[in-house]
Amino acid sequence: MPYRSSLFGRTFAFKDVKEVLAKANERKSGDVLAGLAADSDLERVAAKDALSQMTLDVLRQNPVIPYEDDEVTRIGEDLLDEGAYGEIKAWTVAGLREWILGADTDGEDLRRVSGGLTAEMVAAVAKLMSNLDLAYAASKMEVTARCNTTIGARGTLASRLQPNHTTDSTEGIRASLLEGLSYGCGDALLGLNPVNDTAASLSETLKLLDDVKNRLEIPTQICALGHISTQMEAVRRGAPTDIIFQSIAGSEKGNRAFGFNADTVREAQSLLQGLKRGAGPNLLYFETGQGSELSSGSHSGADQVTMEARCYAFARAFKPFMVNTVVGFIGPEYLFDSSQVIRAGLEDHFMGKLSGLPMGCDCCYTNHMMADQNDVENLSLLLAAAHVNYIIGVPGGDDIMLNYQTNSYHDSAALREILRLRPLREFELWLEEWGILRDGRLSGRAGDPSIFIERLGG
Repeated sequence: MPYRSSLFGRTFAFKDVKEVLAKANERKSGDVLAGLAADSDLERVAAKDALSQMTLDVLRQNPVIPYEDDEVTRIGEDLLDEGAYGEIKAWTVAGLREWILGADTDGEDLRRVSGGLTAEMVAAVAKLMSNLDLAYAASKMEVTARCNTTIGARGTLASRLQPNHTTDSTEGIRASLLEGLSYGCGDALLGLNPVNDTAASLSETLKLLDDVKNRLEIPTQICALGHISTQMEAVRRGAPTDIIFQSIAGSEKGNRAFGFNADTVREAQSLLQGLKRGAGPNLLYFETGQGSELSSGSHSGADQVTMEARCYAFARAFKPFMVNTVVGFIGPEYLFDSSQVIRAGLEDHFMGKLSGLPMGCDCCYTNHMMADQNDVENLSLLLAAAHVNYIIGVPGGDDIMLNYQTNSYHDSAALREILRLRPLREFELWLEEWGILRDGRLSGRAGDPSIFIERLGG
């Protein structure tokens, strides 16, 4: 059925729910590239008006990819909490927005309702929010998970230490790893993106990370972010890992383009459970990013915010320890400039949290985007204020292997100090034992990786 909205003497008609969702989205270069974006600001506002009056039941009955055609749709639908959905199905999207932002609605209320929301509902309400709305709403939500450390507790900000190297050199990785630890990074994960996605290469990297972790007695998790199947092969050959990683998409076709499906993830989860390395039950790490489905031709005519929300519906089925959006990595074809990157980061964080996920963000950009390091720092400050679970840290903010820019090792410490946040508690105690942290602030010893050399044997 068509949906209509009249503004300033003009009537705008939208053929279906998918078109309303697409044209109600804030301007994104990816939607323009796909031919899905509103033709004008007036049409965008008209689509938002039509969307605001739509009931949540209508959104449930009209997923952007039909149930019978897509595994991601089926997973989201089959796991829906019917009790929570029954409470809200008659609400309009505008009503959901007002309830989320209401002063009397707290994190417990949002957690209760979360299970009754489909991805399309989550995306729809995000489209009606300003940047401040997104940050405020996300700040209400505390989503924790536990592997060896507990992530997401109120008052904390964690970091993933990313010691990437252009040749997977063990000495280069080790040097970068120790520097990051000396700045208080790594409580979320010691996690490296390998150059060589082979079981042998991942095994060497994991052995190095595990050796440093064990000899320095670091309370954290390790992971080598190769393909999920390569990681499983490395583990079967005896490689140590605490977490298994995979980039995910919001459609079955997109996940197939990444080389996996839900059964692959279940297999990885079962493999990790058999290792018994994690003190807690959350053992998986997923990464997302607006535009990935369009880049693989797997978006099925849906806009990139809605497809991103569908990633989170897929992810929550597996109760991961970490999820993050690599918000500016794919390029200007999908997020053109700093304004679009910042908006996407706030959208993704909010949508992930509302979906019940322990969300982080890789606040990043590529060199051919209209963005710079100040924009990355602006986004990380906004997200830290919105209670993001973690950010990424690399030496000097410059990843020499992936050739993109993100937060530096010392950014997480600066954000913690500005906003009176702390590292994850287990890791904070470890930092205090080494004299790196004192009363929640970095000491004069911070930034000196040589303090670890004696323990590691030179």
